[in-house]
Amino acid sequence: MTLGTTLPADGAASLPLATRIGQVNQRLKGWEAVRWVDGAPRVTDVLRREVDRWGGLGALYGVLRADPWSAVRWDNGIPPERSAEAYAAVQDHVTTYGDGIPVLFVEEAPHGLMALGGTTLPVNLALGAGMDADLTEELAAAVAAEARARGTHVALVSGLDVLRDPRWGRAEECFSEDPALAALLVAATVRGMQGTTSVGDPIDDRHVAVVAKHLAGQGAGIGGRNGSGAPVGPRELGEIHLRPAHAAARAGVAGFMAAYNDVDGVPCSANEELLTGTIRQQWGWDGVVMADGTAIDRLRDSSPDPAFAAALALRAGVDLSLWDEAFTHLEPAIERGLVEEAVLDRAADRVLALKRRLGLFGAPEAGSSEADAPGAPAGRDLVVLVDRAARQSVVLVDDGGVLPLRPGRTIAVVGPNADDLDAQLGDYTPPRPVPDQAASTVLSALTARFGADRVRHAEGSRLRGPLADPDALDAVRAASAGADVCVVVLGGTSRRTYDDEFADNGAVDGPARDTTNGEGVDLSSVALPQAQLDVVRAARSAGTPVVAVVLDGRPRALTELRPLVDALLVVPFPGPSGGAAVVAALCDGAASGRLPATFPAADGVMPVAHDERMETARGYVDTDVLRRLPLGTALLPGVTARLRDAVPSAAATTVAAAALADGGVATVTVEVTNAGPDTRSLSVPLYARRHEPGIRPRRRQLLAVRRVTVAAGATAAVPFALGLDELGSWATGAPLAAPVTLSVWCTPESDPPADALPVRVTDQNGATPWER
Repeated sequence: MTLGTTLPADGAASLPLATRIGQVNQRLKGWEAVRWVDGAPRVTDVLRREVDRWGGLGALYGVLRADPWSAVRWDNGIPPERSAEAYAAVQDHVTTYGDGIPVLFVEEAPHGLMALGGTTLPVNLALGAGMDADLTEELAAAVAAEARARGTHVALVSGLDVLRDPRWGRAEECFSEDPALAALLVAATVRGMQGTTSVGDPIDDRHVAVVAKHLAGQGAGIGGRNGSGAPVGPRELGEIHLRPAHAAARAGVAGFMAAYNDVDGVPCSANEELLTGTIRQQWGWDGVVMADGTAIDRLRDSSPDPAFAAALALRAGVDLSLWDEAFTHLEPAIERGLVEEAVLDRAADRVLALKRRLGLFGAPEAGSSEADAPGAPAGRDLVVLVDRAARQSVVLVDDGGVLPLRPGRTIAVVGPNADDLDAQLGDYTPPRPVPDQAASTVLSALTARFGADRVRHAEGSRLRGPLADPDALDAVRAASAGADVCVVVLGGTSRRTYDDEFADNGAVDGPARDTTNGEGVDLSSVALPQAQLDVVRAARSAGTPVVAVVLDGRPRALTELRPLVDALLVVPFPGPSGGAAVVAALCDGAASGRLPATFPAADGVMPVAHDERMETARGYVDTDVLRRLPLGTALLPGVTARLRDAVPSAAATTVAAAALADGGVATVTVEVTNAGPDTRSLSVPLYARRHEPGIRPRRRQLLAVRRVTVAAGATAAVPFALGLDELGSWATGAPLAAPVTLSVWCTPESDPPADALPVRVTDQNGATPWER
């Protein structure tokens, strides 16, 4: 939607004070501002009062949102094909009865547009298992095209959080526990959704502006509790939590969302060092910072009144509120001298600049970098992309010699997630259409593959406890006894229902029945519940080979499960076509995902990550901490990888720090051999350990990853050009070239193997500090 309104040449400063305050407010929930009545959109008195009060709106969140919190369903929501009409009704009212400045329409897009008819993608953790930046960018472009065609301007997109504690209910929203993988995929998401490469590039009518969330450190909350403090030092903050944000800023992301948590006691939404000093002054980024929902109001625990809270956030660098009352107190905050009026003008100008970037004051400027870009996939092509992402999310941990499943076998399919579509979808998912032709569960997909007469089913248990039926486990034993193999589908779910209770920001307010994941559903234990293990034991007691499939949105402690099963697959919530993806892995050997995070050995060894720092202690006396499954774990039958010997060209693995800062690279090559009978698409990770005098090293870091296709019986050379991002220091949150020695390898070990390759970043004398 393009409007012809123009702004004064001197920007926000010449607008009335109420208008400027209105531009930094996003107080309303869109589904309360416009409703679908008798086949048409109707603006409500809620919207009318807000426009009358401020002369307009800066942004309006959630006009299209559909989910249990909004209470929007297919029977009362905005039909997908009529979305633009609903937006137009709001825009017409705002520009006609307000100050003439158009409003930004903001929607959630955690894994697809959260609206009726929006395409649901696998969750971020599933994309992390695929480690495929190109596919992630294609999916992002498709979601953006779908959203913009309906009239959306801004998408709120998860991706900055780095998973450091699997107890956290929002683990599924993270791409990985590794900052390099998170940075790779969040940059791909920004490029795909915005179609831009810098913060100044116009965003055309096939794309949306991205507000990336959450900044920063939310994945390091104490005890894995949502929104709790992140007691991390500046090096940990820079190396782990700021690296994805830096990648997003460099890709031209339009906005950041300040997180709920504090970092060392300072709330992110009041952290001037973070929101102004780091991202603006140090990185040179100048987009919009939005607060998380009610985050400014939550500053009341560190401020005496709402005006003070508003001043704290505005001074720190927050430009746009979300559902807060505090920013409505900005006028008294200015009158009391808590914040200067010029700071309000700065924030309002940034909001107006985003509207200009999106073309709301006229057509986007000529010369957009996307002028010749191809269109995003639509319709059936998008379904193919989503299915591919689901298949890439499946991780084979063990095959036990029982996979692949051969035709003509009789299959028992048991467990609480065997036939539960909701368990595949993840948190913040709109209601699916009925009938849902594109969806499949493991049970429905196996039935389609083998025939109903060869597939037996028993639920066995709920996710968190036993079924009321006392014969439930006997039914599992009977199904397994009459089968050639038993597939047990376990894990968790982020299911929300329309009967649940929610907090003021939409999080689950007290876990609903059997909900185990999602915002507001943090766990003290990530071990599989005993009720699920009892199902596995019942299946095992029949003497039938058992294949476990763990569908979940967080790492689980699987140490107790593994001895009970012959084969094991792990699948982060793969989306609606996840059942078919799992069955393709079971029957066709199509699993190509890798664990995007470390699965701990037990509850008592958390937090845990593959890149934790080396310890001088021996660990626990009652648990072997290295029995964990580290990031990158996968069984790829017939596939081997080795680093090509670099001795003849050792110079290629050395680069001077000065050259590295100017774009220089060191080069290593991985040779991947596929001895299997089929062409394989797989990710190839490269690991490293940094050797820096005086700094305790991380055990292993993901240096880089590439996805390649290798023909049957062939060997492919996979070159890695390692530049500043890969070899530089991230201690400050931005890459810095400095002399260092790295041990580099490509095999699954947690420690450098004997044949690890030394890669050197040298000083002006051709040496590194490690060699002196």
